[in-house]
Amino acid sequence: MKKTLLLVSVCMATLLSSCTCKSVETFKEAADPVALSDEAKAAWEDVKCGLHAAWGTPDLVYSRSEVPQNLSESYATTGWRGEKVSAQIVLWTAKDLKCVECEISDFEADDATLPASIAEAHFVRYTLGDVSSSNCLCGRPNGHPAILQADMLDNLDSFDVEANTARPIWITVAIPHDAKAGLYKATVKVSHCGLGSVKLPLEVEVINQELAKPSEWSFHLDLWQHPSAVARAEGVELWSDEHYEAMRPVMQMLADAGQKVITATLNRDPWQYQCFDDYEPMIYWYLYDNDVWKYDYSRFDKWVEFMISLGIDKQINCYGMLPWGKCTLDYQDMRSEAKSNPNRKISTTPQEDKYEKVWGPFLKDFAQHLKEKGWLHITNMAIDERKPEDMDVAAAMIAKYAPELGFAMADNHDSYKRYANMRDVCVGQRHSVMAPEEIAARRAKGDVSTFYVCCSTLFPNAFTNSQPFESELLCLYAIAHDYDGMLRWAYNSWPANPQYDSRFRYWASGDTYIVYPGARSSVRFERLIDGVELYEKVRTLRAKYADKAEALVAVEAELAKMRALNLNDRSYDWTTFLAEVNKVVNSTAKQLAE
Repeated sequence: MKKTLLLVSVCMATLLSSCTCKSVETFKEAADPVALSDEAKAAWEDVKCGLHAAWGTPDLVYSRSEVPQNLSESYATTGWRGEKVSAQIVLWTAKDLKCVECEISDFEADDATLPASIAEAHFVRYTLGDVSSSNCLCGRPNGHPAILQADMLDNLDSFDVEANTARPIWITVAIPHDAKAGLYKATVKVSHCGLGSVKLPLEVEVINQELAKPSEWSFHLDLWQHPSAVARAEGVELWSDEHYEAMRPVMQMLADAGQKVITATLNRDPWQYQCFDDYEPMIYWYLYDNDVWKYDYSRFDKWVEFMISLGIDKQINCYGMLPWGKCTLDYQDMRSEAKSNPNRKISTTPQEDKYEKVWGPFLKDFAQHLKEKGWLHITNMAIDERKPEDMDVAAAMIAKYAPELGFAMADNHDSYKRYANMRDVCVGQRHSVMAPEEIAARRAKGDVSTFYVCCSTLFPNAFTNSQPFESELLCLYAIAHDYDGMLRWAYNSWPANPQYDSRFRYWASGDTYIVYPGARSSVRFERLIDGVELYEKVRTLRAKYADKAEALVAVEAELAKMRALNLNDRSYDWTTFLAEVNKVVNSTAKQLAE
């Protein structure tokens, strides 16, 4: 693409002398840990005074420290009614700029207008990450080179841009469900201190096809939630009313992305303290005389009811029966011999007799409670990457004590075929591909078949060191292989200060979260939504035009090409391929609508 320098004609000295704006109050980003080359330094010396802005691509991230390249004067995109489309502007300046703002006009077509309020602009913030390389498979070594990566979408109305830096602006346009088809034109105006400005043309073609609301999407999105991380980040008491109010906008973003699964923890931290914040128990266990167990479900019930109220109501996956490491359970010992200290732990393995003595009574009682709440048919005992011999024990116990309960598993052993009550199977993308006939047979029974990526999947993924297009590519993989959706840990398991530094322990940077505190989205999350929408568009075309299979030949050919490609080959030109798939899907949809 053509490199464009759009220049404000008024010199910086004049602007600064006229500007009365104050600096925007916000956190200071980290210094770039990568030293600039002499060539990159020289490029800034050639930048003329004033504000510069041009269109980039939402497929890529842009360096904060280097003069951006390969930009365009205009941008055009296509969407359905009900779809949200993404775009990205890049600003750069050789001098400090105060109070940079972005304003989007109404969208005008020949015979219709869409209001400016359908569009949002967010300044993209930079967080510390680390370099991705082939030795990043789980046992991530110390000393990985640090990088500065664009990711968080801030909610600031204006922003101060420092000298010799670039700053992306992420644009989203939510096309109304009642929008009239046509070509709409708008102008994005970027200015500073209300003085100098750059105007960039934006075109959105609206196709006469409608995307269902996210609550009606079929894509089975499963991003694990972490309530206690919100409590810590917002400084509120866990499970208090203030905690739920703090969680509401965070979890509403998830619901608006089509999330289907509520993550619940039966006891403390089933993942053996892999995150900055413990996963707190949602059910409290009490042991009374004569080895009688009783359970307090109040926190579990309130959490589930809260999530259902937001629209996340298809499935409840409960973790803790087979945790990582030894099976350790916190409980309150209420027996007469417990005396003054009731806090106790039980540590066991599935092969020990006491494992069944603990979990058998719970399964029976829990199933009855779920039945009374009306949730039994959507609840699964969920297990993450445990070995088959332990899975065998858990599966047998569920069948014995609570046969109506479902089973969910993230499987990296290809062992899911051993179990009949596996409602939700999620296979590791790097480990296997489920056969189409398997998926079809499971779907006919109402079972869910998905795949997952985690720290061991270098590419594609949704780390902060990933490129944005990778999130959409994962969803294209899902529809090409007929999966019902995908799983990814985690939605919001934040490290200490994620907006400043996304790195955490052994995991690739950003692996533990995809949104930020304060209900702030990310480039990765927005592109994941783009991918879910692509999945839904293909599904919609197949269902709506089932009697016109010949009209979908071009779409099916692109999906067949996807199946033939090696998804993990990062040298392939995936951005061009993704653009072609989207073009074929939209052009087919437009032709069928005419």
